[in-house]
Amino acid sequence: MSGFHKDVILKDDAPSQLFLLKHRDFILGYAKNQNSYEYVMSEWLRASGVYWCLTALKLLNNSDLKEDDLFEFVMSCYNEEKGGFGASENHDPHLLYTLSAVQILAMINRLDDIDRDKIVNFVVTLQQTDGSFWGDEWGEVDTRFTFCAFATLVILDRLHDCDVNKGVHFVLQCKNFDGAFGCVPGSESHAGQVFCCVGALSIANKLHLLDVDQLAWWLCERQLPSGGLNGRPEKLPDVCYSWWVLASLKIIGRTHWLDKPSLIKFILASQDEETGGFADRPGDMVDPFHTLFGLAGLSLLGDQHLAKVNPVLCLPQSLVDDLGLKLETVSSNS
Repeated sequence: MSGFHKDVILKDDAPSQLFLLKHRDFILGYAKNQNSYEYVMSEWLRASGVYWCLTALKLLNNSDLKEDDLFEFVMSCYNEEKGGFGASENHDPHLLYTLSAVQILAMINRLDDIDRDKIVNFVVTLQQTDGSFWGDEWGEVDTRFTFCAFATLVILDRLHDCDVNKGVHFVLQCKNFDGAFGCVPGSESHAGQVFCCVGALSIANKLHLLDVDQLAWWLCERQLPSGGLNGRPEKLPDVCYSWWVLASLKIIGRTHWLDKPSLIKFILASQDEETGGFADRPGDMVDPFHTLFGLAGLSLLGDQHLAKVNPVLCLPQSLVDDLGLKLETVSSNS
């Protein structure tokens, strides 16, 4: 860690304990205040926002959101003609929000109340001849969409309906010389894309195709002197990478290569001790996205106050177990 880094300096009086009740109240308040500017302006990603809020509450061992209301909202996002889910009512269906919808439905135990065949058909028809997936009918390709497709299908117990081997082949085409992955072949390595590619390979039971140590080295280089993690070189640390980087390392069995105490310190310093919630970094505005991934990162780091999170699907591990999903990980001894 020698030389100059873009980084933040943690204040001596930065929060150093986890404010469980305040985070619960922050999430519940955000979910209920539908007249706020933030709520109105987030319509374009609302299905994912509901997933972030619900998962955060589950990790906080709280279930105060009304599940019938959640089901009604999710189904209002459903496009019966095409079989996928949009971000909100009357929005075009997209793989990103289809995964969020299926994750929500799994958490509220309503997977049996949907037309799985239609949803599966929506997903698999977006796979292209090179193995990649479009996000929607308009043709954008990204390794995020491969992960969303694989994750949606595995939760629905229908992974075999797509061409898994072709999907894996496309993911491997996106690997760079540094061992990490980009969004398409030849694009810059990014920690978010690494998570998507590693997660997809885990679901496909193909982690043996990775150079684990080379990838882990790149991921560990994302840690800065503050303890926080960035998504690529020369970027500031961000709490969300406490998930994207750490979960990737968890899947490949290399979390012990990080300085965990300093990462915990950075995550806790990014809380707002008055309102609750986590920001991207200390001193910034809090939001549900960073709150979920701050909590999920702390769960992966072993915080006993939080429910255990699955590193591949970012769902409570107890739910993944109940669904009977066996997702591949690499032993830390290998």
